[in-house]
Formats: sequence, structure tokens, C-alpha cells
Amino acid sequence: MARTTVHVCSECGAQSAKWHGQCPGCEAWNTLVEEAIAPQKAGARGRPGARTPRPGGERAPGPRQAPTPLREVGSSPVSRMSTGIGELDRVLGGGLVPGSLVLLGGSPGIGKSTLTNMVLGHLAQSGHRTLYVSGEESAEQVRLRAERLAPGALQVPVLAETDLDEVLDTLAAEEPQACVIDSVQTLGAADLSGAPGSVGQVREVAARIMEIAKSRGIAVILVGHVTKDGALAGPRVLEHLVDCVLQFEGERERPYRELRALKNRFGSTNEAGLFEMRQGGLVEVLDASARFVAEATRAPGSVVLAAMEGSRPLLVEVQALVAPSELEHPRRVVSGLDRNRLALVLAILSRHGRVRTGNADVFVNVVGGVRVDEPGCDLAVALAVASASRGVPIRGTPRGCFGELGLTGELRWVGHPERRLEEAAKHGLAGVIAPPDSGGAACEAATLREALALALGSGPEDVRARRLPDLSTSPVTLVRDTPEPVE
Repeated sequence: MARTTVHVCSECGAQSAKWHGQCPGCEAWNTLVEEAIAPQKAGARGRPGARTPRPGGERAPGPRQAPTPLREVGSSPVSRMSTGIGELDRVLGGGLVPGSLVLLGGSPGIGKSTLTNMVLGHLAQSGHRTLYVSGEESAEQVRLRAERLAPGALQVPVLAETDLDEVLDTLAAEEPQACVIDSVQTLGAADLSGAPGSVGQVREVAARIMEIAKSRGIAVILVGHVTKDGALAGPRVLEHLVDCVLQFEGERERPYRELRALKNRFGSTNEAGLFEMRQGGLVEVLDASARFVAEATRAPGSVVLAAMEGSRPLLVEVQALVAPSELEHPRRVVSGLDRNRLALVLAILSRHGRVRTGNADVFVNVVGGVRVDEPGCDLAVALAVASASRGVPIRGTPRGCFGELGLTGELRWVGHPERRLEEAAKHGLAGVIAPPDSGGAACEAATLREALALALGSGPEDVRARRLPDLSTSPVTLVRDTPEPVE
């Protein structure tokens, strides 16, 4: 009896006749999902260009395509369509490429539909043919959202449909230059037995949409769901099929949104765009550094980080709070940074900076809901925690810093120091603490201990003027200046 089901890996797409705890292909655990095998239609033909098999099972001889050296392959400039949103164009590498597939993921309510409505509205207003396919909302709901956006958003034709064949027929008939499908998990192929959103359905939907997009030159934006951990839902093969993967990040309670490129075949993956959610939609934040520096508190535990978001420097405020813990295992809560990076910085602080937080809860936050994913944030986290634990503000505030911490306590060089210093000087930050060889405008420090001395005055000349608490043996208390007894 012929098999009617197959087990497919949701990470790599490998197939297996029976279930395994570990995928034979990518060795991931618990990723095999059982799917029904679609019966092959009678009289169905193979792929275009496939060789016809002989009656004995062998392939009939046919023309063979010879490989071509890369130096003989002709290249043509990539034409792009500007979305009318500068931040999005920079993340994409200059705009949408005809025939490309862009996967946009983000948490529910973060603003994915708003962003895609704005993109199609700008394209329709500039004379491009557009189409919005909604599988989650009705046409009336899409109109209600478009009414508060740019005037061109109401010119976009909408199709509320979840059947894949109907969507493909509409794309073939209308031939839009740009199309948004919201979302790819809601479309389903009638010839597959799985429910919409399953591994087989998502893979088949993406493959068929890619085929028509490449053949007709349609720039397609696929809106995708995310899991509770923030990763894109569905099989990992979906990310391999598309040309660009964009992650829309932020907190719904805060106005700022950040757009990052996780994969881009037509541009760099180092760029990031910053938006602010308002009543009229998403607004580009062109000078975010000015806002973050103006909102900096200058209190103990606050420090300004000169970070790099792709090719653009960005000044953000890093805040830390150190409090006595009532738990056996103190808490380490972080927002906007990697939690493992915080644990590493705390260990370096304890060993080389003599700032021990073993019995204290440590909270670190990047103000504004911005996420920083670069090693240059290590020094800012260390100075913020040291300032909070000692109850001493950073000297000479407002003051910025950047640098990577080594495990032996040294301060290591990071990329684009001159651009970081220029951005800091532009917003009035003097005496930026930076690693060696960063430039003459910086207060260079070779080690973490030197950086602490510059920021908090904890060098040898200040030891007699201030007694610092040890959080590993005593509760956190504010430090007061007390004169030393005269011998």
C-alpha cells in the first residue's frame, strides 16, 4: 500500500518516511511534522525542460547546458522602485527590486500592515500598479486603516481572499508591479490536505508565489507571523526561498519601531531603520540621537552609548539599576540587549573592575525601546552598572562611551570610531570614553579600570576620598563621602 503521509522538518524541509526525534538533515530536535502526500493529478506534466524518461526507466538523452565562467556572464544594473519611505529604502538597499520576494515579520500590533499600506500608497501615488491581498482582514477593515494614512493608500486595490489559486489568478490577470500578501500563513492550496499555516502549506504557497513573481517581475512583500520567542513562524525553508527578510521590532507600548534586515540578496544586512508610530501612521525618525540625548537623565546608572546601526551612528541612553536581592538567585533583567552579554559584562566587572553584584538584582534597559546588537555596547553597560551600584553619576555628563570588553579586562577597538565621535560632538557630548586608537577627540582608556577611573573617579587618587560597598557581602547602600581619620 502506498504511503499517504510523510514527515517534513520545519527547519530545513527534509523529508522522512517515519518520525524521528532528531532531523536526519539538519540534526534539529523535535522539528519533524507529519503531512499528507498530495495525490499526483492524472496527466500532469513534469517541470518545463525536464527530460522524458524512457520506458525502461532511463532518461532520454537531451541537450545539455554547459556551465559558463563568471567572467563571461553578462551583468545588468538592478532597477528598483522607491517605496517613498527613506528608512525602508535604505534597509532594502535602495528600494524594491521587481521580481523579488520580501518577507516582513514582527509581533502582532507592531505596525506591519500599516507599513505595507503606506508602501503601496506611495507606489500607487507615483503611478505604479499595486495590489493588496488580505487574508486576515476584510476589505472594509483594510479601508478603515488606510483612511488615516497618506491619500494614495485609498487608491490601492484590495483582494480579501485566502485561496491560493484565486490569488495567483488575480496576480496573472492584474499583473501589478508591487503586491503585498498579508499574511502568507493564511493562504492555503486546495490540492494539499494540511491546514493553512502548516509546514507543507507555507512551503507550497511561497514556492508558487515565487514562481509567478519571478516570471512576471512582480515585487511581492509577504507578511509573516512570529513565534512567542520572536522568530519567524513556519519552516526555515521559507526564509531560504525569499530574497530579503525584514524584522520589525519594538514594543507596542512605546512609539519607536526598528526595522532590520536579516537577509538581503540585493543589499547589506547591516542597515536599520527607525520609525515612530503616530496617529497618521509611521513617521521616519531622521535624528533619533537628538531625542535620546535630550531625554537622558544624567542620574546615577545612566550613560549615553555611541552605537552604530549599520552605517549610521546612533546615540542612545543605557540605564542600569542595582538593588539588594531577596532571592537566592539574583535576577538579571535586560531590555534592548542580549542577556548573555550582560552576564559576561558583570563577570568582567567583578573580576577586573572590583564592582561585585553577586547578591544584587541587576536591571539594564536601552531607553526608547531600541535594540542594540553590537559588541561596542559593553563599556556602556559596565559603566551604567558601576554607576548605579556606587550611587555616583558619570563625571562630566552628558558624556558618551563605546567599546568592547575583553575577558582579560582590556578595552578593545570597535568599528567606525570617527563616525561615533562626530555624532557625539554634534550633540554636545565631550570627552567620549573610547578604546585606544579611536581618535584624538576621545578620552582613550586601555582597560576597564582606566575607563571606570575616567567615568566615576575610582582611580588610586580617589580611593581615600570614597569607600565603595561590596555587593557580594553587604546590601546596596548609598555611598557618602566621609573624611579619613588623621593619623
